[in-house]
Amino acid sequence: MSLSQDQLQRVPALSAAELDALPFGAIRLDKEGRILTYNLAESNLTGRKPDDVVGKGFFTEVAPCTNVREFAGRFHEGVAKGALNAVFPYRFDFQMDPVDVIVTLFYDASSQSCWVFVNRQ
Repeated sequence: MSLSQDQLQRVPALSAAELDALPFGAIRLDKEGRILTYNLAESNLTGRKPDDVVGKGFFTEVAPCTNVREFAGRFHEGVAKGALNAVFPYRFDFQMDPVDVIVTLFYDASSQSCWVFVNRQ
């Protein structure tokens, strides 16, 4: 499933309850890659509670398997440009059984944060 540009633009305005109702993982990161938001679908996918990951470094502490050019590199380049909208397949395998997903990275200029959307394949 791919999100339309209109859907991407509306996500930052969703309440915590609305984010938790999404059928896919939604993680909001600050410019340094620290987790600001971690929804219920992502918690169910990874087995990690939001309270345990919010405030931690996504690429270094929570999902170091993403600290590669394909993922973290795109994030850092997009944040530096202030523009990011990338969709790509990925395999999460840090402290969990491997899971193939489709990742959407989206930079929200209004909040100067980046959303990571995770959909199981």
